[in-house]
Amino acid sequence: MKAILIPGNGGGSPQDNWFPWLEMELPKLGIEAINTQFPDPELARKEFWLPFIKKLGADQDTILIGHSSGGLAAMRYAETNQILGSILVGVCHTDLGYDSEKQSGYYDEPWNWNMIKKNQKWIIQFASTGDPFIPIKEARFIHENLESDYREYTDQGHFGHSDQPKIEFPALIDALKEKINP
Repeated sequence: MKAILIPGNGGGSPQDNWFPWLEMELPKLGIEAINTQFPDPELARKEFWLPFIKKLGADQDTILIGHSSGGLAAMRYAETNQILGSILVGVCHTDLGYDSEKQSGYYDEPWNWNMIKKNQKWIIQFASTGDPFIPIKEARFIHENLESDYREYTDQGHFGHSDQPKIEFPALIDALKEKINP
């Protein structure tokens, strides 16, 4: 079993947020952690990211852990590929009116919620009403359509962006343990 950590746009790197901590914690659960630099980090365009996730070996024994735009990539990947599960952190489903989001390509066609659900065993989702970038209605809409294991907070901002730096994310590990050790 492996997990691919997928950062958000705007220059996301393997050293951002809680990714270095998670990279050290996942092997303790018997999960290989793949935390690497993605191509096109500023715009996180679908045309580059989905083939890159495939190149990293994402398959039915893989967990995709996506923060922000990384969560979009995880959802779009699961539309057409089988994975074990996904963890979506601070994710939206519309471009929110931002040109940089529109350029990513994730919003060019309607979401196939049924295939996203069908192609994985489980989906965990983290959202915060205090997120300065993603309105909570976006997260709740995704939860309703994916029937995700939904965890909503009031004080987590964008889960590690500069609005609220976060270097550890124990709630993510706890939620993951529930799925891999039922």
